[in-house]
Amino acid sequence: MKLFLVPTPIGNMEDITLRALRVLREVDFVLCEDTRTTKNLLKHYEIEQRCMAYHIHNEHQQLKQIIAQIKTSQSVALVSDAGTPGISDPGFLLLRECIAEGIEVECLPGATALIPAVVNSGLPCDSFYFNGFLPHKKGKESTLRRLSEMKETVVFYESPHRLAKTLVMMQSFFAEDTPISISRELTKIHEENFRGTLADAIAHFPVDKEVKGEIVVVVGGRS
Repeated sequence: MKLFLVPTPIGNMEDITLRALRVLREVDFVLCEDTRTTKNLLKHYEIEQRCMAYHIHNEHQQLKQIIAQIKTSQSVALVSDAGTPGISDPGFLLLRECIAEGIEVECLPGATALIPAVVNSGLPCDSFYFNGFLPHKKGKESTLRRLSEMKETVVFYESPHRLAKTLVMMQSFFAEDTPISISRELTKIHEENFRGTLADAIAHFPVDKEVKGEIVVVVGGRS
């Protein structure tokens, strides 16, 4: 009995390891955020596998059933729609329960938007703080205030329709000349890596401009 955490491509289908493909073929079933997304990936690599939905809306209800299935000497792979499970995606709850139940857990290395965005930013990455997604409303200002006081490079995810408003809100806590890098559509054809100051970013991503793709924001630490 074993749980495999398997990273999947964040955009480019070639960004998956040979080991991940082997595990996806060999496990008894695959837990996925969206079965349609995962089945497209499996079809691309000609893998026939049983898929079961496991996402933020059902993870509590499904937990006991999944643990019971794994305990019947079954192996299961957990994937998210893109990237590494557990990094701002479902996975932690199941991982914690497996550890508590004495079930072996193995996390494969692989794709995640975090690392390429940090390294590609040109900002110090020997030490950085990852915040995941910012709160949507309650607690957003206090989170930004806390992040603005850090000396390390700060990294967080943001949705495209909230990016412009978040940048404007950051003006209340960060200096306008704060260096910032914003990565969008990483590994895809229309990948964009914006680098400049906070003021430059606000001008580049105005509130009335439509932005597409998942966003990674990297901000220089307080000097």
